[in-house]
Amino acid sequence: MALFTWRSGKDGKAKGATVWSIFPPDTKYFGEDGAPFMINYRVKDLDGVLAALRAEGSKEARKVEESEYGRFGWITDPEGHRIEMWEPPKTYRPPERPNEME
Repeated sequence: MALFTWRSGKDGKAKGATVWSIFPPDTKYFGEDGAPFMINYRVKDLDGVLAALRAEGSKEARKVEESEYGRFGWITDPEGHRIEMWEPPKTYRPPERPNEME
């Protein structure tokens, strides 16, 4: 896993992180069809994004999950790829070390 931290906002004080993570080749986390990757988008309003995607005909792949790391939701795109959306908790701190994904 690689963790890239960055700053944003007009004053550069907002902090965020981008994570690039490799999973085992036989993972089912990306979908039951054995997809080799998954895109994860950071969103401000997970419920709103999921509602808009449902209105456009997207299929939810899993129920929303909540944890200390925030809220996660998934949809499947028209080609069958799973897409993950992440709404960070209000007081998010990036991990100091990699988290086990499976």
